Amino acid sequence: MTVQKQNVQVVSWETVDEGTMLVTMDRGPANALGPVILDGLEAACQAAEEAGNIKVMIIRSAVEGFFAAGADIKHLSTIDADSFTAYGDAMRHVNDRLESSPWLSIAAVDGLALGGGLELAMACTFRVSGPNARYGLPEVKIGLIPGAGGTQRLPRLVGRGRAVDIILTARQVPAEEARSIGLVDRLTDGNALDAALALAAELAGASLPAQLAGARAVNAAFDLPFGEGARFEVAQEQGLFQHGEAAEGLSAFIEKRKPTFA
Repeated sequence: MTVQKQNVQVVSWETVDEGTMLVTMDRGPANALGPVILDGLEAACQAAEEAGNIKVMIIRSAVEGFFAAGADIKHLSTIDADSFTAYGDAMRHVNDRLESSPWLSIAAVDGLALGGGLELAMACTFRVSGPNARYGLPEVKIGLIPGAGGTQRLPRLVGRGRAVDIILTARQVPAEEARSIGLVDRLTDGNALDAALALAAELAGASLPAQLAGARAVNAAFDLPFGEGARFEVAQEQGLFQHGEAAEGLSAFIEKRKPTFA
């Protein structure tokens, strides 16, 4: 099934290559993650699931200077405690859905990725950065902490000390530093979208089930003792034999042909 170009208010999506969906956020002036943009991201994920053939989802911004500036502060100032909880749940659900999705995801970041915007990027499998991007979690400046996975995902990427520094100072991390500490996976001198598309092309030749299993096993290293993590790794590999991916890959290697993965 091919996903045609579609739009839910300020979020649009389209297939730009076989198996690659490009999701564009376009809510000026800063892509504040209000309910309208969260609904759009949910709809894009639903469209990818229904298509059934999406291997890579790239999330980018059409707003100059911003990937996403975080939570919608104006919206927060108008709601009560119960609504605030529901809003936070919606942000967490989008991020958790991305992280556990049956495809790989790439955040193509040009400009500012702050607060919820950085939390969204951290929920993706990869972060590809333009040279002028900056990253931060400034919530302490308004009496809050990152509440959509930021305090959990950031230390897994950069370590405890750097995470505490970034969260408690609320400082903005330049692109080069973000790459050096592991917050960003790839740094380009040009456009982040072009680099993300190039990465998607690199990923296209391998088995998606194997890639997802590899990502799950790496994530387990942060959550499980070594012995349990090693057993989880074995289970993931055994699953690939049961799925047929390993048999196809090994046969193709012996027969000197290109594998046909599911």
